[in-house]
Amino acid sequence: MHRKEENKVSHLKCMDLNTQYVSVVDTNRLEKHRDIPLLSALKEYSLQDIAAFDVPGHKRGQGVKVLNQYFGHELMRMDVNSLPLLDNVSNAKGVIKEAQELLADAYHADAAFFMTNGTTSAIHCMLMSVLGPNDKVLLPRNIHKSALNGLILCGATPVYLPTEMLGKEGIACNVKPSDVESMLNQDSNIKAVFLLNPTYYGFVTDLEQIIQICHQRDVLVLVDEAHGAHFPFHPDLPPSGVELGADVSCVSIHKTGGALTQASALLVNKARIDVKKVQQVINMLQSTSCSYLLMSSLDGARQNLVLNGHEQLSKTIYLSEYARYKINQIPGLHTIEPIGVYHQSYDVTKLGVNVQGLGLTGFEVYDLMWKKYNIQLEMPDFNNVLAVISLGDQLKNINRLIEAFKDIASQHHKESNIEQTPFKLVSHPQVELSPRDAYFSEKELVPLEEAIGRLAGESILAYPPGIPIVAPGERITSEVIISLKQLKQSHAFLTDNVDKEMKQLLVIKENNLS
Repeated sequence: MHRKEENKVSHLKCMDLNTQYVSVVDTNRLEKHRDIPLLSALKEYSLQDIAAFDVPGHKRGQGVKVLNQYFGHELMRMDVNSLPLLDNVSNAKGVIKEAQELLADAYHADAAFFMTNGTTSAIHCMLMSVLGPNDKVLLPRNIHKSALNGLILCGATPVYLPTEMLGKEGIACNVKPSDVESMLNQDSNIKAVFLLNPTYYGFVTDLEQIIQICHQRDVLVLVDEAHGAHFPFHPDLPPSGVELGADVSCVSIHKTGGALTQASALLVNKARIDVKKVQQVINMLQSTSCSYLLMSSLDGARQNLVLNGHEQLSKTIYLSEYARYKINQIPGLHTIEPIGVYHQSYDVTKLGVNVQGLGLTGFEVYDLMWKKYNIQLEMPDFNNVLAVISLGDQLKNINRLIEAFKDIASQHHKESNIEQTPFKLVSHPQVELSPRDAYFSEKELVPLEEAIGRLAGESILAYPPGIPIVAPGERITSEVIISLKQLKQSHAFLTDNVDKEMKQLLVIKENNLS
């Protein structure tokens, strides 16, 4: 163990989980955030004696008894559509407007929009709000598939940034400001830079410096913060994008902020962004029947993060550091840290564990955790597994996770002297067509080996994390084929491929390219 980690843990061992943490939130701001306008209005509506002749068709739970039985009468009465009392998200003027303004304040943004189809939809809206056909956007290759699909929608062309790697673990980390600057200097036509803060494994980059570099050149900064919704609420976590001046960001508040699944938000700073256009794009891509359960969960999660986030996240950070210390003592295992990476800051609540020393793949460890120990991890990859530590975690379950790792290691470490071959993400693909042009091209299925040298007509990815191995318009290389075979042999969950057996790939017909 590194000395820095030893010192940190010696401090942690002296801490009491019952310690009452002092909030650093301004008192006036705190009082404002006690309000939950949308959640309160929804509760008020649910208690009224209303003869409902609108949708949804279950009529406050009375039409589908099994849902009432399983979900509860109170929840079903709150599953409603837009009403005068409850405002309308497409043109918010009442309680939704108030709730969105509070959310913007919580995240230090100029404006915030509720998104009910996850950060996938928020990313689509973000890209469509600022990019058009043939615009160039600079981005890392370890993006979520939603970003590529967003490029199909808006017609922009990706220019890929070099990405730092943890070689042994096979993990893409993040990008260097110097690489961003170099590529912007090489191509003055790049309109926006799209960044991750953090990556799935918690790596962040020097956003402040990158934003400065971009804004000096009048280049927009867009940030996918799906896994960083908790960042603004504790000083020991990395700073968030909009706090540092990013133009637009999106946060999956359901992932680490406590909202219901799919509840996300789009955050905007107004200096370089037309907020009215953002609203137009959202109205085009988001349902007119947004779930009030999801939206009101954003209202409640925001209140909790502002009022209780510092205390809860202090405990979360403690549990994460404690787990790292214990797991790093288990033979054959080590936690994933940003050692040797340009920007050392990272999200400690993402507990990545490298399992190569066990002679098992991450997929095998993931399955063992579920089948033998009733432990649900966030995701596996070829060499690692990831556990997300968040607001609701308790010490007893952290200890349960540690004991499961100990048991697995005791059975497998001794029999293994051979480490798994690191899986490598294709970090700098050859882009021949924009994702949009590739998507609308005529295509055909060809055998796997015959696809080498052809242009991909589909995305293929392991989910999670949802990072494409190959994307539409990219040249298929032997490296891509090797990666796909590795994933298939490891029983990874591959998605978006047309041939579910992975014997053939969808490629662009060559007569389309003449």
